[in-house]
Amino acid sequence: MRKLLTFVAATLIAGNLLAGGLVTNTNQSAMFTRLQNRNASTSIDAVYYNPAGLTKLGNGFFASINNQTIGQTRTISTNYAPITGSPKDYEGSVSAPFYPGVYVAYNTGKLSFSAGFNPIGGGGGATYEEGLPSFEAQLAEIPALLTSQGIPTTAYDAEIFFEGTSVYFGYQANVAYKINDQLSLGAGFRLVTAKNTYNGYIRNIQINPNYPAFGTKYTGVMNPAPGFFTDGANYLAGVSTLCANTATALQPIITGGGGSVPLSNGTAVGMTPAQVATLQATITALGGNPAGMTIAQTQTFFNTTSTTYATKSATMAGLSSQTQDRTVDVEETGTGYTPILSANYSPSDKVNISIRYEFKTNLELTAKVNNGMDGGGLYTDGEKTIADMPALLAIGGEFKPMDKLLVGATFNTYFDKNVDYDGSESTDIDMIDNNFLEYGLGAEYSFSEKLRASLGWVATSTGVNENYQSDMRYSANTNSFGGGIGYRITPMIDLNIGGQYTMYQDVTKDYTRALGAYTETYGKQTWVVALGLDFYFGKTE
Repeated sequence: MRKLLTFVAATLIAGNLLAGGLVTNTNQSAMFTRLQNRNASTSIDAVYYNPAGLTKLGNGFFASINNQTIGQTRTISTNYAPITGSPKDYEGSVSAPFYPGVYVAYNTGKLSFSAGFNPIGGGGGATYEEGLPSFEAQLAEIPALLTSQGIPTTAYDAEIFFEGTSVYFGYQANVAYKINDQLSLGAGFRLVTAKNTYNGYIRNIQINPNYPAFGTKYTGVMNPAPGFFTDGANYLAGVSTLCANTATALQPIITGGGGSVPLSNGTAVGMTPAQVATLQATITALGGNPAGMTIAQTQTFFNTTSTTYATKSATMAGLSSQTQDRTVDVEETGTGYTPILSANYSPSDKVNISIRYEFKTNLELTAKVNNGMDGGGLYTDGEKTIADMPALLAIGGEFKPMDKLLVGATFNTYFDKNVDYDGSESTDIDMIDNNFLEYGLGAEYSFSEKLRASLGWVATSTGVNENYQSDMRYSANTNSFGGGIGYRITPMIDLNIGGQYTMYQDVTKDYTRALGAYTETYGKQTWVVALGLDFYFGKTE
């Protein structure tokens, strides 16, 4: 039987929370939320999206403060028959009430210096009040396992809970240089600090075996599973000892030459009728057939049966250990670095084109077990996990067909094929067929000098294969729609308010376990509300 606590928890909440690739967030400003396409930005959020484009702001100091409130619901369905209530849905809620983005830039002459802070990965906390199918499936198999061993059992129960948080903070600094009015180049660097926390338990596991041989209380009512398996281990160990002692007691008869005598004629070699009857009854009770057995064969039977019951006792002891309460209180941390190159090209006043390349972020997480236990049977203190972030190529364009209308476009590709998503140097599981793609369109219309409104759409195409998908981690194609307004409070302050909703294509995966084949379906829904203030302390071009 597998370990009962098998949640690879990092994958539950360490991935991206909204826009972006498998583990990278790109929803990094309120302007993004309401327009969905910011790769060619020449506003202050270009600190993240288009550092080279910051030279278009002109001389002076610029700043932006943003926050997004994000909610996500994850629904996992399984039709694995042994699970009580199958088909059954498991719901996980992800909450990120604070998802900040802070940007500053200082331009002087042809140079632009900028810095930013945002959650480049993760950013929220996930809670599964009833665990996941992979948790419960192992519990659900216990009744069938026991029944197949002649111990009638029909029900199980347990308290299951998991919650985790993940945030990868990015601290970015850039320098950009305006070569001429059309072309600017930029270079930057991001420090990524990662922290995942996992808290959860499987406890109070109960079953209802009807097997009074292990104890008079085991009559088909719910009892703690560890106690039942401990009592069973002790009972079976006693049977093993009894068989071994019986085999030993027959040795003098065999040594004296009576091994070939039929057990039924044991009185001929000094056994009493009661001893013969007891041995025959015991053999029958243990599943053997004493008819025709010699005394030597009787000894062999008891030696073999002793070994068999010793093995069963050890199995029961193992089940007792595995059904004990399990608790996880683990923290993973790590640091990585991301070089960034960017270019911005404006062939005319109406067109702006950008390109940004972020190099692969090499990131290794180290686990710290905080509860002084064994990490729930999964984590080891000091254990290291690969959590690299893929290289990213981001291309954007903005077009102004008229003074009041801005149209934006985005294309991102994440080089997932170069990332070891199985998280271990010692394994090599192929999880990626194609690189992740992201693309979209957006438009903003200015009703007046102060009021603007925008709508946008972004779609993604995941490149993972079924080896990546599970109830603990899954990726799906998405469509996101956003909208909102911008309002110029003063010539120096802009307010941006946006909302977004993301729809995910359902993912299905077929499994086969000990008790049959089944299908799981994975779905998500995400909403966002964003608020941002942009401050302009310089003259824009």
